[in-house]
Amino acid sequence: MVINTNLSAQSSAQLLMQSSTQLSKSLARLSSGSKITSPADDSAGLAVSMKLTAQMGRIDSATNNVGNAISFNQTQDGYLQKIGDALNRMSELAILAQDVTKSSSDKALYDQEFQTLSKFITDVATKDFNGVSLFDGNSHNVTVDSEGNPFTMTGIDLKPATSTTFAAVVGDSIAESPAGNATKALTDVKNAINQLASDRASLGSNIESLTMYNDQLSTLKNNLSSANSRIMDVDVAQESTSYAKYNILVQSGTAMLAQANALPQSVLRLLQ
Repeated sequence: MVINTNLSAQSSAQLLMQSSTQLSKSLARLSSGSKITSPADDSAGLAVSMKLTAQMGRIDSATNNVGNAISFNQTQDGYLQKIGDALNRMSELAILAQDVTKSSSDKALYDQEFQTLSKFITDVATKDFNGVSLFDGNSHNVTVDSEGNPFTMTGIDLKPATSTTFAAVVGDSIAESPAGNATKALTDVKNAINQLASDRASLGSNIESLTMYNDQLSTLKNNLSSANSRIMDVDVAQESTSYAKYNILVQSGTAMLAQANALPQSVLRLLQ
């Protein structure tokens, strides 16, 4: 029996330190809700989680881009619906202006409404969305994934300076005068209606494609979030069991260390 070297106490102290370390980790996991509270817990898992988290952040940004692009197209379509109403009325006026029972003054009144609707179309062509022209005919590339890949959104051109179809309508007159030609105006309006139908079909295709990209991004983010959860999120039931285990070990280890430290006192009996 020796006094200077208490192997029992050293062994108990070592085991107590290990149990205390595990208890501290368990407390950190339960309080943070994260399985990995330091790189030492799972270095590879932490690296994967960081990349997944960054990708999910980029997906959120791409989702915002796609949502704004959908709003852009919906705004365009809202204006085109009204232009469609205007063109329909202009075609009716062009037919009415060909009525042989109408006087020149009657046809002038028809032309007045025709010109007002033409001006409406010209005004709509200048509209913008947050400073971006809606109807300049330019296509736009929309970022649709976390890697920055684009979807080309077809542009719509309504400006009389570049769109010959709508320029013809804006320049027409149905008044009974040398400059008026209701028959030509009717032909131009019908051509514009056909062009408008094509433009709205393009917008419908844009919106449908962008909506599918939006749904894809949402599904991808859910899957990545689930994968990241399996790496990072703590299983509370399992960790609570571990916490109870290490808590008991710390308490019992503390008691046993006290007993181990008391063993050398028995040497005193030999000296009495």
